[in-house]
Amino acid sequence: MTTQAERLPETAPADGVKAKQSLGSRLVERVSGGLISVFLVLVGLFWLVPTIGLLISSLRTPQDLAATGWWKVFTEPSQMTFDSYDKLLHNSDITGSIVNTVLITVPATVLVIVIGALAGYAFAWMEFPGRDWWFMGVVGLLVVPVQVALIPIAELFGKLGLFGNIFGVILFHTGFGLPFAVFLLRNFFAEIPRELLEAARLDGAGELRLFARVVMPLGAPAIASLGIFQFLWVWNDMLIALVFTDADSQPITVALQTQMRAFADNVDVLAPGAFISMVIPLLVFFAFQRQFVSGVMAGAVK
Repeated sequence: MTTQAERLPETAPADGVKAKQSLGSRLVERVSGGLISVFLVLVGLFWLVPTIGLLISSLRTPQDLAATGWWKVFTEPSQMTFDSYDKLLHNSDITGSIVNTVLITVPATVLVIVIGALAGYAFAWMEFPGRDWWFMGVVGLLVVPVQVALIPIAELFGKLGLFGNIFGVILFHTGFGLPFAVFLLRNFFAEIPRELLEAARLDGAGELRLFARVVMPLGAPAIASLGIFQFLWVWNDMLIALVFTDADSQPITVALQTQMRAFADNVDVLAPGAFISMVIPLLVFFAFQRQFVSGVMAGAVK
């Protein structure tokens, strides 16, 4: 039998190495943690520079913008004024385009979420003929580029009387947003424990009640992530709006592009208009960032 004295020489070197490793690891953690924090702060500041520059530019007069850079305001704060925003509010093209953007983005986002969630639940938990083949067809639509469908859908919308109005743009965005929505939500819903759904069915819940009371609350993080992606994509879209809208239904991206034809005269409208166009998606993202991160992390774990 081995005695305590005989075991001590064997464990002592290991304890010494462990102590040295723990000390070194502590130093590395402190240094690396500080460097990572500094790096993240610098990246955040660098990412905010264009936003800050656009905000300051929107608060300066066209004469000041033509004479010096936006950073000049830090030495001459008197240059800042809200005259550009006052002029923007009196520009019917810009204000109308902002309303059109909201009328396009909100329905296109809501429809994609609702239809995508229903289809995702059906593909995940309902049995019907050809379910897997239908889902493979939906996945295949993910690789279809938008540019391929512009001409045929434009001809179809022209025959149906949908070309040049907001409803046609909403349909286009909804159709091309659904494949990704169905793919994302189906994979998320499929990870819900079967026992939980079976327990709800035993309590008398039908499919619609099960979907509304159990699946939707559990899928809130994925739905929030999908909503943010869809909102940003539709809000910032210019190609589809440029093709399918007219002067009365154009969103803010197209309206700003038309203002650039006379850039020298309309810089005091472009700067605040571009800032408003950019800050609204940022507000939406920051408002739902917690749900967005939860959805991304849940998808990564699963």
